[in-house]
Amino acid sequence: MKFYLNSFFENPGSENYLKPNKNCNLTSWVSGCEPGWACSVNSNQQVNLNDAKVIPARTLNCQACCEGFFCPDGITCMIPCPLGSYCPLAKLNKTTGVCEPYLYQLPPGQPNHTCGGANIWADVGSSSELFCSAGSFCPTTTRRNTCSSGNYCRMGSTSEKSCFKLSSCNPNSAKQNMQAYGIMLLAALSTLLLIIYNCSDQVLTTRERRLAKSREAAARSARETATARQKWKTAKDAAKKHASGLQAHLSRTFSRKKDFTHPEKLKILDQVKSDDDPIQHPSTSGSVAFLSSRVTSVEKKTEPSDLLRIMQEIEDDPDGCQGFNVGTGDKNMNIPVPKGKQTHTQIFSYAYSQLEKEKAQQEDNEKLTFSGIVKLATNAEIRKRPLLEISFKNLTLTLKAKNKHLLRCVTGEIKPGRITAVMGPSGAGKTTFLSAVAGKAIGCKMTGLILINGKNESIHSYKKIVGFVPQDDVVHGNLTVEENLWFSAKCSYALFKMFDDLILLAKGGLTVYQGPVKKVEEYFTGLGINIPERVNPPDHFIDILEGIVVPAGSSRVSYKDLPVRWMLHNLYSVPLDMQQNNAALSRSSMDVIPANETNPSGAGMEDHSFAREIWQGMKSNVVLQRDKLHLNFLRSKDLTNRRTPGAFQQYRYFLGRVGKQRLREARILAMDYLILLLAGACLGSLVKVKDQSFGADAYTYTIIAVSLLCKIAALRSFSLDKLHYWRESASGISSLAYFLSKDTIDHFNTVIKPAVYLSMFYFFTNPRSSFADNYIVLFCLVYCVTGIAYSLAIVFEPGTAQLCSVLLPVVLTLIATQPKDSEFMKILANLCYPKWALEAFVTANAERYYGVWLITRCGSLLKSGYNVHDWHLCIAILVSIGLVCRVIAFICMLIFQKK
Repeated sequence: MKFYLNSFFENPGSENYLKPNKNCNLTSWVSGCEPGWACSVNSNQQVNLNDAKVIPARTLNCQACCEGFFCPDGITCMIPCPLGSYCPLAKLNKTTGVCEPYLYQLPPGQPNHTCGGANIWADVGSSSELFCSAGSFCPTTTRRNTCSSGNYCRMGSTSEKSCFKLSSCNPNSAKQNMQAYGIMLLAALSTLLLIIYNCSDQVLTTRERRLAKSREAAARSARETATARQKWKTAKDAAKKHASGLQAHLSRTFSRKKDFTHPEKLKILDQVKSDDDPIQHPSTSGSVAFLSSRVTSVEKKTEPSDLLRIMQEIEDDPDGCQGFNVGTGDKNMNIPVPKGKQTHTQIFSYAYSQLEKEKAQQEDNEKLTFSGIVKLATNAEIRKRPLLEISFKNLTLTLKAKNKHLLRCVTGEIKPGRITAVMGPSGAGKTTFLSAVAGKAIGCKMTGLILINGKNESIHSYKKIVGFVPQDDVVHGNLTVEENLWFSAKCSYALFKMFDDLILLAKGGLTVYQGPVKKVEEYFTGLGINIPERVNPPDHFIDILEGIVVPAGSSRVSYKDLPVRWMLHNLYSVPLDMQQNNAALSRSSMDVIPANETNPSGAGMEDHSFAREIWQGMKSNVVLQRDKLHLNFLRSKDLTNRRTPGAFQQYRYFLGRVGKQRLREARILAMDYLILLLAGACLGSLVKVKDQSFGADAYTYTIIAVSLLCKIAALRSFSLDKLHYWRESASGISSLAYFLSKDTIDHFNTVIKPAVYLSMFYFFTNPRSSFADNYIVLFCLVYCVTGIAYSLAIVFEPGTAQLCSVLLPVVLTLIATQPKDSEFMKILANLCYPKWALEAFVTANAERYYGVWLITRCGSLLKSGYNVHDWHLCIAILVSIGLVCRVIAFICMLIFQKK
């Protein structure tokens, strides 16, 4: 047997050929050397089969091979047939001269030679006649039985297998029809998805309804509390007014009496007099103090009414009477806010009550007296939001690579509690100015000062309370371009008047005006620039700075002179080049000129070579990318002392948000599942799992189809939300929580999509490997390609990412299935995930082939470079690739920002 099997490795080109040996060669060729015949050794010859290094002499007593054995050509040896084979004695077909069911012929010139037994055991393509036929089973190598009804028998079976209850198996069936189970699985998945969708929608609807009720109850409670406060304030003012009148009346009454009381018995400033005679012996000189003590004494002896007591409680503890109702509503709605776990109603009640309280405080603060200011300053319970005052002096931004000014000598401040508008024509540096103030200017050299609350601190230390909204807008798809522009960008005069302060910039990043909006027209009027009638002032200012409109008025002020006029108006220092060449202000504001040099006409306009321009562009790009990395990974000390949710809480929040988004994309997900279902049905019906290749062809198409469809679907997770992430990350959200929440929600597709595909493919092809094995491999494949799709979606634009998602599965699968003729091709194939997925599919299927299939299995796996024991390794590598790609995607999400 060892010599026979070694022949496959020594001469793989011919399966039915053995190299010459001592028994069968050119000089010695006995009848036992013919196919289907064998000989025996001498009885005196000792043969050790366990330690035989050479073929023993076997040339005696040659005869036909026995039933159940096969005798190869040129070895004179009889070998037992493997399990799953059928090896009867051959019969001569006189018409063709072939020994059936085998394919060898009788040797010519030997009339006494007859047909023997089987002559070869090799792969199924070379010796299919030895295999027990499909639809039959062979319990022994000499007996073959037909498969009965309700059972099925694959090729090479040793026993019949019972069909599942819902599958149909006719007599002599090679496989069972399991399409009913595929339909059942599909129905179960559809039902599950419908239940999840409907129940989730119902849960969300109920939750929103409950939240709406909580908000309404909280708002009603806050309104009732505010009403009670207002009534108490009115009653208090009336009581004060009545007390003032009573004081005046008593003063006039007692001032006429001549009798005195002893000065020691008088009490001053709310001190109680003697209980014996509280109103006798008034003092003329101390009438005011006496009246104060008199009123206090009377109030202490009189029990307050219920209304006054309730109002006093509201004044003493406004937060403790949130549910107080005066005249309307529920009188039992006293909802305290505990420090432990809070309900939504309590949270909303607290929020609305705080808003009403802040409004009341704001109204009271406008009428504060000196004592009220002292009380406000000493009240530790009043919490204020941290205020930021941003001031900037001589702020100048210069491109590092091209040495060009983007902003120049911008000075001013942005005050807290005031809305400041930044206006200017195109190219004035509005976005650059805001980016500089927000600490997001990259690729530039910044000079000057930016102070936060008068201190030279980084704005990144306050990112928990600072929001930065870029100029990129997510426009409405159901509006025209004009409607979007009208809705988003045109500044009306009414909107202009709503701003508190204005920063007006000219081209080149120069300041034209900075101050209150109310005084901007007055300032330009002082320069001789008047606004025509029925003209929008903001548009008129922009048109002047654009040079479209010549300023109207007696003054001949040019728009180029306006930045210098502003500097002179505020006694700012004017750069030397702006003093010397005021007419060329537009050009000089864009070119950097040292303070100790002049700017003669034509200076700085020298031509650069093409190579130098290329070098400057590359240098600028490198500087830009370096600044991006520095900005993305910048960590500053938090100076706001504001407690924000941790990464786990943010993860829970993002999980809920992404889950809602996926539920609202149910139609898109349904289309994804439908396409996968059709792909499984088409491939399952068109491509069969062949026993010769253990289904390698069908699984190859499966890898391409599933990879392509799942990658394109997974691109939506990050391609569509890049802008939202960039905006949210600037405010300090946890990028890890954002990434993990999306990946967690996508695990739902990772679990469902393999089952959807296999519900058609597996039950159409009916491979020998189990459904569980195929599902595990496909699950790991989907997990792997989803991670790759994350990286593509984050690094590339949507169009490029989709193209890569289509090309990668095809190209990598072609590389993985190419012959491994060189070491380079082996290394390249090992880097491709389709290689490991295909090996996992094939080995899971090949493991179910045994007995007569061993040579076929060994040859096919050896040719492909697979190992039947590496199934777990393939699974681990697929999962590892998915993890590595997710790590790469996360790092790229931190590094790559919008251009």
